[in-house]
Amino acid sequence: MSNDFALCPKCGSKKIQFVQNKKWQCPDCGLDLYCNVAAAVGLIICSPSGDVLFETRAKEPRKGFLALPGGFCNPDESAETAARRECMEEIGIEAQNIKYVASFPNTYPYKDFVYKTCDLFFEARLSQEQARGILQKIKADQKEVAAVELRKVKSQADIDALPLAFDSAKRALTTWLEHCHCPT
Repeated sequence: MSNDFALCPKCGSKKIQFVQNKKWQCPDCGLDLYCNVAAAVGLIICSPSGDVLFETRAKEPRKGFLALPGGFCNPDESAETAARRECMEEIGIEAQNIKYVASFPNTYPYKDFVYKTCDLFFEARLSQEQARGILQKIKADQKEVAAVELRKVKSQADIDALPLAFDSAKRALTTWLEHCHCPT
């Protein structure tokens, strides 16, 4: 899998090169096409007992693995708005009172391209009332989410045992746990 262009997208030259791991450059027409990272979000939805809500991915990449609700930010959209939107789209839950946790780089292979992302993670705590029957209230987008479950996340061993789709989510959960975000 490669993101290399065979031809310059501006002039068609075969001399286009990927320079300094950040841009495509064409010596014939002067094109500088930067390879910027895509912004993505993830939401750590936590119950009062410290369980975290996970989705089982219904599509590639990493189909069948666990993920946090989330996805890519749209143009002109804040990360917080994207986190709320993705949560509503994927599982039908309105995330409220979200708080920033951390951000980590990630690699997202999709079809014939590898996207570099900056994944921003947020926490949303459920009240006792919200947590009651949460799994029955979820309306998962079946194209995106195969299943939804709550998992205990109270130690690094709990995190290490999770079959997570992306390393950035593992790092975010570790940061979240280390900074006492999880109720005891």
